[in-house]
Amino acid sequence: MDRTPNLSRPIIEALYTEALVLADEVRAVFAAGTREPITGEDAFVRLALSTEGLKTTTRMMHVLAWLLNQRALFSGELSENQVRMHGGLPPDRAADEGQLALLEPETRELIADTERLHRRIARLDEAWRQRFDESSPVQAFQDRIGREFGRLG
Repeated sequence: MDRTPNLSRPIIEALYTEALVLADEVRAVFAAGTREPITGEDAFVRLALSTEGLKTTTRMMHVLAWLLNQRALFSGELSENQVRMHGGLPPDRAADEGQLALLEPETRELIADTERLHRRIARLDEAWRQRFDESSPVQAFQDRIGREFGRLG
């Protein structure tokens, strides 16, 4: 299988493990939104928990689906063409600041963790789709050094 060295099975497996742990934390926190309201519970807080919980769990499902597609590609269950055509990471839907303000700090941090993971995976997905040909700052610097040495020689 012709794979770029910039996307490897260990990277995907590490991200997959991280995503599973985070998804379990999300499930535990947002499972409270599926129970009957407690007497005196603020309806706005419950609504914020429900809406942000839906966005957060959807975000994690997208991340896990992308990682599962990459794992299937490494194991030969999907072709690179199949993953490139149908395995893209959907764009994220950011949390609403007004809704976040109603939630506990730990819940806000968990949501932020999922947003950061999604951004990391989105950057990886974009780089993979570009076949890691985009000039990164490091690559641009290395190219510049190479040109300078070429002029000296």
